[in-house]
Amino acid sequence: MKIKKLMRAAVVVAGVGLLAGKTSAQSSTSKNQTMETNSVHYQNIKANGLNIFYREAGAKDAPTVLLLHGYPTSSHMFRNLIPILSKQYHVIAPDLPGFGYSDAPAHDQFDYTFDNLAKTMQAFIDELGLKRFAIYVFDYGAPTGFRLVMANPEKITGIISQNGNAYEEGLSTGWNPIQKYWQSPTKENRDALRGFVENKVTLFQYFEGVSDPSLIAPESYTLDQHFLDRQGNVEIQLDLMLDYRTNVALYPKFQAYFRQYQPKLLAVWGNKDPYFLPAGAEAYKRDDKNATVKFYDTGHFALETNVEEIGQDILAFLAGLPK
Repeated sequence: MKIKKLMRAAVVVAGVGLLAGKTSAQSSTSKNQTMETNSVHYQNIKANGLNIFYREAGAKDAPTVLLLHGYPTSSHMFRNLIPILSKQYHVIAPDLPGFGYSDAPAHDQFDYTFDNLAKTMQAFIDELGLKRFAIYVFDYGAPTGFRLVMANPEKITGIISQNGNAYEEGLSTGWNPIQKYWQSPTKENRDALRGFVENKVTLFQYFEGVSDPSLIAPESYTLDQHFLDRQGNVEIQLDLMLDYRTNVALYPKFQAYFRQYQPKLLAVWGNKDPYFLPAGAEAYKRDDKNATVKFYDTGHFALETNVEEIGQDILAFLAGLPK
């Protein structure tokens, strides 16, 4: 009898051990799946004949947010924002042609205009099969992104503009040398802008208006300058500086889009940006009754100093968008 009782006890103990092992394995699998979902994946895809690098994170069946960077950076600028958003959203952040790890063909082999950047991003969206998404635009990403929203109004659930301008009153006097080139695109005026891609100007963009410089990660401006210093890149950037005049010419059409569609829009703005003034953020409310404007005490690259605050404001905004 004692032997039978001991055998039954051993079976029970073994069963409990197996159950515990199974539960532990399931927990581990669940944890790994969660970690996988929250991980950032570094991808490449062909769009408009170019290799486009992009960062992707979050569950693919969650609402999508498309992040478009500006000058002179890349999707690297979103490295701290993506983990905040990807816990609840599917986040995609490409590098524009000529920037970051995407292809950067010579300026005589690719038409570096904002129309063509938007054409490439449209091909990128189509290749990924994105049907509905919110869009975050910054700096150069704004005129690129606003071309996309006009072409795809049925896809856009909402717009986040972080120092992404669509109004002439948002342009500071820092644009004066570039506007001179627009008005007279001579070699002399083009050559006068070559200094814009130098390290001192990159540092100015990162540090101007920032109250605590120790918050600016050195890898941010170092990586940007690395790409700016690539052979032939200065000509790419000068072509885009010249073509920026087409964005200003399109401002009335961007504004007409806001009036017609009244998209839910969040403007998150570094109020000491040396290039895009707070007036450009406030102007959104003139055309879009669904626009909300929030200012942060920082400069152009607001995510470098205020990512947690901006991230939480974006999450609150995204929670109110249609799926």
